[in-house]
Amino acid sequence: MYAISPTALPAVPSFRSRIGGDARSGYYAVPHRYRLYLSPSCPDCLEIAVTHGLLGLADTLPVTWLPAEPDAPDGGHLALRPLYEASWHQHTGPTVAPVLSDGWTGRIVSTHAPDILRDLARRFGGRSHDLHPYGADEEVRAVGRRCEDVLAAARQAGEPGTGPVERGAALDGLLDALGELEDRLAGREFVLGDRPTTADVRLWVTLVRLDVVHAGLLDAAAVRRVAGHPRLWAYARRLAELPAFGTHLDVDALARGYGVRYRGAGEAAGAAAGHLVDWVVYAPARTPEPVR
Repeated sequence: MYAISPTALPAVPSFRSRIGGDARSGYYAVPHRYRLYLSPSCPDCLEIAVTHGLLGLADTLPVTWLPAEPDAPDGGHLALRPLYEASWHQHTGPTVAPVLSDGWTGRIVSTHAPDILRDLARRFGGRSHDLHPYGADEEVRAVGRRCEDVLAAARQAGEPGTGPVERGAALDGLLDALGELEDRLAGREFVLGDRPTTADVRLWVTLVRLDVVHAGLLDAAAVRRVAGHPRLWAYARRLAELPAFGTHLDVDALARGYGVRYRGAGEAAGAAAGHLVDWVVYAPARTPEPVR
């Protein structure tokens, strides 16, 4: 049995500027002006990377992948220190990803993943790649809330100190949330219809986290009940086959970011701790790149 390390997830400093629609906005969408700094151990970074891939922004807004293991004493990345110090005088907090930086000023635009995701989809996507369709805000938020319910319930259901009554209630909540998400996929290829949106990115990363991080904390009976949502897990595999999804996934790094160890399909993990998807099949080995 293993526990999720509370020290694995440092607090993120608040940089909350937004990308506007034109030059009057200060920060506005210009090709090659911005850069993303992402870590493969961060689920928010995975959401951003998938969104970036779906939008085809490799030549417009470059990405620098940081090492999976933080190298600063505060749990951050030393390579990000110059950006943080340029953006916040005498900054002393953790220098963590995600970071959206502005090459014109050398400063951080945002470290807030939801804002970064929305701005990528709205400001850089264009009409042909609208991942956050106008008029769908409430549906996107509803999916996001259920994803939060899944992860909160999974944490409680797998917490070693949780009593049997609380554990059972948490498992019921987890299954209810999964059941609602399963129903959303009835007759649909994607959550909101026939094309991927930010709701799909959020749900897919949630399913990855549920399986990679939390499944090993559940007993065998609970894992079987979680597995009893065939549309959800078929959907997770189908999306993992898409280059924008699976190629950004580093399951070992993501597990280590939570202080756990990923056990792939080839390992005998015991009766309770098998994984529902062999994610490694879809995720190529990542070669570290120099930070610029």
